[in-house]
Amino acid sequence: MSISFFWSRAFLTNRFMLWLLFWCNLVGTIYGYKWYGDQIEYTIAHNLIWQVIFVPDSPTASLFFTISVLFLLYPPKTPALTGFSYLMESLAVVTSVKYGIWAVSIIFAGAAQGDHLVWQDWMLVASHLIMAVEALLFVRFFRFGAFMLIPAAAWTFFNDIVDYTFGVYPWLPDELQDHLLGVEYFTIGLTAFSVLLAWLFLRLAKRKTI
Repeated sequence: MSISFFWSRAFLTNRFMLWLLFWCNLVGTIYGYKWYGDQIEYTIAHNLIWQVIFVPDSPTASLFFTISVLFLLYPPKTPALTGFSYLMESLAVVTSVKYGIWAVSIIFAGAAQGDHLVWQDWMLVASHLIMAVEALLFVRFFRFGAFMLIPAAAWTFFNDIVDYTFGVYPWLPDELQDHLLGVEYFTIGLTAFSVLLAWLFLRLAKRKTI
């Protein structure tokens, strides 16, 4: 058996694998929202209530992917649900790539500035790398087109604006507090990169080269 079988359509889209992905991502999403619990409570107490939706970035990205996998298991039957599934897929790819790379980068940037990494950090590195990889692997199985990258990009850029305008960005290691402006620029640039990468993988998928 060739190693390429493990990223083939036959392997990745069989119902057992899709259900496994669905439950793993759902559990990860729930855990992620619990992880952000303290910051969510702080935001509710000190910020406008509508801003709280922009606090748990990675769990929301994972939620988009979880919903997208569910639509692979149960394809939508109506135009409204089909449009909604396209939106979820585009958001899943852009945000999973963006926050997957972002979290890993911030963890290692903090370590480079003197932060001591613990086992939870390595768990976060592994889980967020998986987020990015699975999103790019599944681009070819999703049905959204390049047009749907526009609302996905708009949402993600707006998330960045809210995060750094109102201070609801994910809490950073203490060692990075003096580099907040650099983190902001990196975050916005990473959004653009993630949208571009999603578009590129869509083009490659149409040519059946991935």
